[in-house]
Amino acid sequence: MRLSAAQVTNYRSVIDSTEFEVERDKTIVVGANEAGKTAVLRALQQVNPPADQRDGLDALRDYPRSRYTELDRGDKEVGDVPVARVTFTLDEDDIAALHDIDANVFAGAKTFVLTRYLDNRRNWDLPGVSRSMQWKDVSKDAARLKIHVKGRGDEGQQLADELDQLLAGVRDTTRLVGATANKLDDWLERALPHIDEENKQADAQFDRLRAAARRSTIFKQAWDALGSRVPVFVYYSQYFTVRPRIHLANLAQRQAAGDLDQEYDFGNLCLLDLLGFTAAELSQMDSQSAPPLPPNRQDQNAMAAYQEAEKAWQAQHDARQYKLNAASVLITRLISNVWGDDNLQLRLVVDGQYLKVVVVDDLGVEVELDQRSEGFRWLVSFFVVFRAQAKDQLNNAILLLDEPGLHLHALKQREFRKTVEMLAEDNQILYTTHSPFMVGPEELHRVRLVEMVDRTKGTKIHTQLVSDDPRSVFPLQAALGYDLAQSMFSQRRNLVTEGLTDMWFLEGLAEAMREAGLPTMRDNIAIVPAGSSSKVIYYCTLLHSQKLKVSALLDSDTAGENAATQDDLVRLLKNNQILRAKDYYTGSVPGPEIEDLLRATLVKVALDELGWDVRAMEAAQQKRHIADIFKAEISGFSKWKLAKAFLQWLTDHGWDDLTADEQTAWQKLFAAVNRGLA
Repeated sequence: MRLSAAQVTNYRSVIDSTEFEVERDKTIVVGANEAGKTAVLRALQQVNPPADQRDGLDALRDYPRSRYTELDRGDKEVGDVPVARVTFTLDEDDIAALHDIDANVFAGAKTFVLTRYLDNRRNWDLPGVSRSMQWKDVSKDAARLKIHVKGRGDEGQQLADELDQLLAGVRDTTRLVGATANKLDDWLERALPHIDEENKQADAQFDRLRAAARRSTIFKQAWDALGSRVPVFVYYSQYFTVRPRIHLANLAQRQAAGDLDQEYDFGNLCLLDLLGFTAAELSQMDSQSAPPLPPNRQDQNAMAAYQEAEKAWQAQHDARQYKLNAASVLITRLISNVWGDDNLQLRLVVDGQYLKVVVVDDLGVEVELDQRSEGFRWLVSFFVVFRAQAKDQLNNAILLLDEPGLHLHALKQREFRKTVEMLAEDNQILYTTHSPFMVGPEELHRVRLVEMVDRTKGTKIHTQLVSDDPRSVFPLQAALGYDLAQSMFSQRRNLVTEGLTDMWFLEGLAEAMREAGLPTMRDNIAIVPAGSSSKVIYYCTLLHSQKLKVSALLDSDTAGENAATQDDLVRLLKNNQILRAKDYYTGSVPGPEIEDLLRATLVKVALDELGWDVRAMEAAQQKRHIADIFKAEISGFSKWKLAKAFLQWLTDHGWDDLTADEQTAWQKLFAAVNRGLA
């Protein structure tokens, strides 16, 4: 199962975050300081935390402080307060497990919803599947089956009377759960021998009644099947650091006394877990000296016992050394990929009662970890904690990373993004940041904005890139500005488009054609989104001034036509370098936009991927822009959301699933792009 949406309520600064979408691989949570990013991750962790982090929710500590009197006065019960609600999309294996229980009951199961309450209770649901049935749903079957049984002699009459007694007080709206369901199921078991097996109608009535009575039991089986599949939510904070010197005896003593500081000691415990030792075991190894030789070396039995003891002692110390070495090599390799220093070595050594983390530089000098930069220490701690926890249950986990790479240099943050991509291959990741270098320009569709404009309303999360707080969007502006400055002049050939979604359509379809083995847009063409048609001329001028080849792709609506006929643009570019959507479109829309070149497919994608049904309006208004139809018909329509859904659809389907007209239009467009930038 994959996490697809989440909502946090009644947790610290969060009154109601509103539900937000979660990407299949990684989701980037961006917001200003004190916006509530950490609170959101902490609340989500409570959905299904790792075994060693199950401290649970505490009303006094975790309920919004400004509203705590609601609990204190008894206006609200702790058990009625939801804190984190997540929606998972079921995969084929999950659905198969449900169908093995009862294919009819779970035929409509597509998603799985899990909610954690303030009293640490969890509740779950399968939208589209009723957990129980009302009596009115089966009352006709019961009445007819009673008549059938009643005609089967004295015992049948007695069973009919028992059913009347059992149903005394049962109304149409009574749910078949608990004692009512159990009594009905018991009655059906006793009635079964009195049902004519040749009577298919009575047999079907019996089956429907028993399915209704056993529905709650079936749902318990469903939880047993799905509960074990729920991913673990792992939270990692910059505070979980590995200390350069760990006093083993002291740590073992505090651990035995239950006197650990979770934030201070967590990194150290993860390091020991990675090694496969407890603090007590390593401490005891150092305190144990080698076994002494027996006084009488002629005593063969004594010497044999000594040799066995020495062998065991040596094996124990060898195992320690080998595990220390293996962990050192592993962490060194992981860090080198990000740090970019192949000569760097990290070593774990036991020195008396101390477990030390030392770094060996290219001169062979050993220094303890605390003498290196804060960024380097963070990187070591991150990999130690993650690898220690990932040994067992954290494949297919939800990783909640709070401000990863905060202490890393900007360029190393960009490198660390590659590490996050690697982790996202096997785990879903949500990470918070306010660093522009932790957000790639191609990742804006993965960004969720967090803001808190008014403390009485609390933290809000926006799936769309809309915010009332300019501080929230600043990292995105900075990220785009930096990457634009770095990449704008890096390619010889450049195609300027009106918007970012145009770039997504172009890149996605070009790649789909490559996979289909068809001629497509040259892969050395950089696509530069200008943000609007009016800005296209400025981008073209900048690129042209650097002696680069430039073409412009414009919609054929009023704004696009105005931009295409600007004197400055016409003087700057050749005729075959100003590309208009209408030149490749074969439909009925006058002045088509880029989206109209995918009109039929976008209507299908919107319905299948987003649940937006505009088929009737589209069929009735063939001359209207498809984007305008979506705006009129769909509340909260977003071009970003539609384009993102199309890219996902294209990944699952491919070029061949486009209509013939669409394929022709895009083939002509890509051929024109190649000619203009030849």
